[in-house]
Amino acid sequence: MNKLVANATEAIAGIDNNMTLMVGGFGLCGIPENCIAALADSDISGLTCISNNAGVDDFGLGLLLQKKQIRKMVSSYVGENDEFERQMLSGELEVDLIPQGSLAARCYAGGAGIPAFFTPAGYGTEVAEGKEVREFNGKPHILESALHADFALVKAHRGDRFGNLVYNGPAQNFNHVMAMAGTITIAEVEEIVEPGELDPNFIHTPGIFVQRIFQGVNYEKRIEQLTVRKREG
Repeated sequence: MNKLVANATEAIAGIDNNMTLMVGGFGLCGIPENCIAALADSDISGLTCISNNAGVDDFGLGLLLQKKQIRKMVSSYVGENDEFERQMLSGELEVDLIPQGSLAARCYAGGAGIPAFFTPAGYGTEVAEGKEVREFNGKPHILESALHADFALVKAHRGDRFGNLVYNGPAQNFNHVMAMAGTITIAEVEEIVEPGELDPNFIHTPGIFVQRIFQGVNYEKRIEQLTVRKREG
């Protein structure tokens, strides 16, 4: 039951070339900074990363893009990363762009044991190319398959050594559904507490979905776009 490991380097043991990773976060909110940094310090390459976005040029998954460690991105929004754009347009990076709701639903389906589902999102666009179409209630829907990963890397606010996790506000984002869909889920948390200290009514991800957990360090929590109002007077 004790799933606690010492640090990010120990946590990512077993991640190898050409594996598929799910990486939690939305923009730069709730990303597993320590796990990403440990991967950037490794020689692992050929990764397929399923993530809502690809970080920015010098932070988040952008660090792995800089080192050409990612072969394919499965994402919804990548507009803040110039290196991502360059690699995609040059053909160096394979990209599968997915509507954001469909991405979340496909991750959830992977964790819930649902092999596929129909959705109207993407019908009539490039997203629907090659996919089965059926009509429900007079509206066409496309068939989307569940997503799975060899490893899921998630970030939570608090957790215990059994792997139970509590996220902080919007940092829950994709972390919860991705934690469910990884063959091995690694959780990094800001605070480790003893089992029983987390109110069971407020646990977001039960420990049954988590195989490794560690306390992260030196979180930058960078703000992607900061807009402030000019001071009056």
